[in-house]
Amino acid sequence: MSTLLEAINDPADLRRLPRAQLPALADELRAYVLDSVARTGGHLSSNLGTVELTIALHYVFNTPWDRIVWDVGHQTYPHKILTGRRDRMASLRQLHGLAGFPQRAESEYDTFGTAHSSTSISAALGMAVAARQKGEQRHCVAVIGDGAMTAGMAFEALNNAGVAEADLLVILNDNDMSISPPVGALNRYLAQLMSGRFYSAAKDIGKNVLKVAPPLFELAKRFEEHAKGMVVPATLFEKFGFNYVGPIDGHDLESLIPTLQNIRQLKGPQFLHVVTKKGQGYKLAEADPVAYHGPGKFDPAVGLVKPATPAKPTFTQVFGHWLCDMAEQDQRLVGITPAMREGSGMLEFHQRFPDRYYDVGIAEQHAVTFAAGLACEGLKPVVAIYSTFLQRGYDQLIHDVALQNLPMVFALDRAGLVGADGPTHAGAYDIAFLRCIPNMAIACPADENECRKLLTTAWQQDRPVAVRYPRGAGIGAVVEPGLQPLPFGKGELRRTGKRVAVLAFGTLLYPALQAAERLDLTVANMRWAKPLDTELLLQIASTHDALVTLEEGAIMGGAGSAVLEALAAAGVAKPVLQLGLRDDYAPHGDPARLLALQGLDAVGIEAAIQGRFGEMIERPAPSLKIVG
Repeated sequence: MSTLLEAINDPADLRRLPRAQLPALADELRAYVLDSVARTGGHLSSNLGTVELTIALHYVFNTPWDRIVWDVGHQTYPHKILTGRRDRMASLRQLHGLAGFPQRAESEYDTFGTAHSSTSISAALGMAVAARQKGEQRHCVAVIGDGAMTAGMAFEALNNAGVAEADLLVILNDNDMSISPPVGALNRYLAQLMSGRFYSAAKDIGKNVLKVAPPLFELAKRFEEHAKGMVVPATLFEKFGFNYVGPIDGHDLESLIPTLQNIRQLKGPQFLHVVTKKGQGYKLAEADPVAYHGPGKFDPAVGLVKPATPAKPTFTQVFGHWLCDMAEQDQRLVGITPAMREGSGMLEFHQRFPDRYYDVGIAEQHAVTFAAGLACEGLKPVVAIYSTFLQRGYDQLIHDVALQNLPMVFALDRAGLVGADGPTHAGAYDIAFLRCIPNMAIACPADENECRKLLTTAWQQDRPVAVRYPRGAGIGAVVEPGLQPLPFGKGELRRTGKRVAVLAFGTLLYPALQAAERLDLTVANMRWAKPLDTELLLQIASTHDALVTLEEGAIMGGAGSAVLEALAAAGVAKPVLQLGLRDDYAPHGDPARLLALQGLDAVGIEAAIQGRFGEMIERPAPSLKIVG
């Protein structure tokens, strides 16, 4: 039996449906999202919550001519399904498949690439101003989640939009905050009334008439604000120059569609507040939206099941345990996260040390400077932040932390490639952008046990230190209890071979050791990208004919560049092969496969070294074979 969803290949097909059929379509779309994510893994709770809103937006607006910018972008699976990509959902977040976020190169309906938070209002405002400048009659809509509204960038854009005289609609998808009263028939009526032309025109006329009688104008203004304040949190957004509408039920198409149709007729900046529920329509996700935020493959009939055998601890978990242990020992420790408690492994810390835990929201700039203020007063902050998100607080890192040489630890999760989340989340640049900052130090642990020890080393320093580690588990090294440090700024020799030496920074030490066994190479675990262990470097350089640097980070400006600079400063001329992430954006896909494509698995490392220094290597063993 054919379904409504099967007949929709683009939003034009959607707009031909009678409104009476849209609730049935929403049910089909929600079921399709659930089935797709269960098969591939991906973001679930947020997408189940945007089904009706997505349908309403594409039903009311003439997309892609009208622009819709989705904030963060992990709420866009219904959007992808309705815009011609339904049959490709089986490839979601896989190599050469659909991205988990909007990508301009993927579809004309993805008007702006997103994945980092709080960019939608700025981008949509730019599009609205461009349309006005070019004389194009188009609507521009920003859909921003409530969490994204905590970032300063969103309010900078609101502040600008209020005076830009552009036709912009900002939709607040409120799926977590408790700022709204219960949603019901009264709110539906008020929302449609306030979004209508009569209300808008009457409000403007009333203001003009009453301005000639200031006391009456002020009384009417106060009454309006008081009346709206009883049912909606309107005042803040209207102070920015927006016409506020809502809140309305984001799962009620009979409320959404007429309200959007009314707003579509209005000029100037409009703000629509919709209330949705994460995980809507799937009881398990509704009950635990955090667990179902980004699940792997699972059976929807059963839900998420814990593995029978415990998995190897991830680097994130190693950090979380270290954080609690160090907090037990040192009362100065405070933990800070920009809205990534679960992702950064801080749940246990929050539960055990609630008075020393600070979630500042999606506000990376504030997180860094807030930590600097704590450090100025004698506390010892640990800022747990993804490598790619620290980029957003770069000025604060330089000006507020490093310039003042404040002692704190940056725990940089997701360093290197991240797999299915793709290039927006890859921590490719932290070595390069941190290495050039005076007073900063950068540790690169090779495994889980070394990660714990280097975190302790970082804690003991009277300066800012970053410890970078990848997503997921490492080789499964046994993590020793206690809080034993490793020497600051010192590496170690892990294998002695002939003529060619590999200097490994981080977890690529282990594939380097595999390749070294085949080629009889020397391998050093450098551990620190800054300060570089120049004593070990020069010792190795003096006894080998060629060097190879290896890092899961950008080659340009990275640890390999630090090695070249140190050799040049010492007047040592040696051929050096730099291996790392190329000057390109790695796609999304399986992490092991992505490393192989970059030539950073054992096979690729061996091949690169043989290709460059084959004449130096005596009788290499047979090449490694890929198994499976």
